[in-house]
This record gives sequence, C-alpha cells and structure tokens, in this order.
Amino acid sequence: MLDKSRVQRELMDCNRDKEISGVSISLHDGADLTHLCGTIAGPVGTPYEGGTFLIDIQLLSDYPFEPPKMQFVTRVWHPNISSQNGAICLDILKDQWSPALTLKTALLSLQALLSAPAPDDPQDAVVAQQASLHPFLPFLSFHLSLYIRDYRKFAGTARHWTETFAKTATLGIDEKVHKLVEMGFPQDLARTVLETVNGDENAALEKLCSG
Repeated sequence: MLDKSRVQRELMDCNRDKEISGVSISLHDGADLTHLCGTIAGPVGTPYEGGTFLIDIQLLSDYPFEPPKMQFVTRVWHPNISSQNGAICLDILKDQWSPALTLKTALLSLQALLSAPAPDDPQDAVVAQQASLHPFLPFLSFHLSLYIRDYRKFAGTARHWTETFAKTATLGIDEKVHKLVEMGFPQDLARTVLETVNGDENAALEKLCSG
C-alpha cells in the first residue's frame, strides 16, 4: 500500500524551497496522491533556460520501494528524452532507484540531465546524433567542425522547442487563471489544472468541466 504520509512529506519538502531549487510538485487532479505533476525550471546557461517543463508522475502502490514513473508532458529536444512521448532514459528511474531517494531528488536529477545530456545512452537517437561527440574529435579537425556544426544545430533546435513548448506554460498564466476564476472555478484548482495541460486554456476548461 502506498505510504501516503511519506508522499505528503515529500511534497511539502519539495515545495518548501521551490524558488531556490527550481522544482516543485502538485497534485495532478487535486486529490489523488498516486498521480502528481512535477515542474522543472530550465537550467541557466542551457538551451532550456527560461522554460518550465511539466513532468507526469505516477506512484505505484509499493513506492518508495519501486521508482516513480515519470514522463515529460512538455515536449523537449534532448537525447535522453523521447521527442515523441516524453519517455526518459535515466538510471535512477530504473535499476538505480533506492528507497532513500525522493521525488525531489528525481526531479533535481532530471534538471541535471537537462544541463548534461548523455548522448552515448540515448532515448532519442535522432537528437543524440546531433548532440554526440565523435571519439576522434581531438585529432580530426574536419570532424571537430562537423561536431560544432551539429551541436549548434542541436542547441538551436532545443532552444526553439523551449521557446515553443516550455514557455507557453507560464506565458500569461495569471490571466488564464483569472479567466477560469471568473467562470466560477477555485483559483488553486484552476492553476493546477492549467499546469497539468501545459497552459492550454481550452484543455484546462474541458478538464475542469468534466471533473
């Protein structure tokens, strides 16, 4: 059975310093502790800077003895994250998970993954081809120029995706919340639902009306 008291403590701990850590967690549907929504701020100095990335989090009944199931909701261009479905290639979400780890630890690890892609262990082969470093680059100037050209393409694409998908979640979020509040929905619920649908006002309204 899911240890709900532990999950509640983890949520409180994660959100206590979210302005400093850049990660936070909210309830996905306002009530169920088995389905959560994580938020990651794009790391400074990376193509993801300025973006807000939403993570779908599902906890199995034997958590924390089994890792949380995490998946990017926000589309992201990264060699270790599927550009199609948001699946993540990260060892602590698989065989390197430990009950001593927490949801905050996992989100911080994802944030670190955005800072330091590992193209040699890709989830998305197309992205990895742009981000990978040729093993003979120190000796071959031709390949070095090729890598620089490819890396610039990778970084440019990642930055474009951040602008397109990761900044719409926070763009005008207060105005969208205000509109939903005027329609009669609670402010906290409106904000939470907007976050879970990546800032899509129409999807949020549909979800609020159906729930």
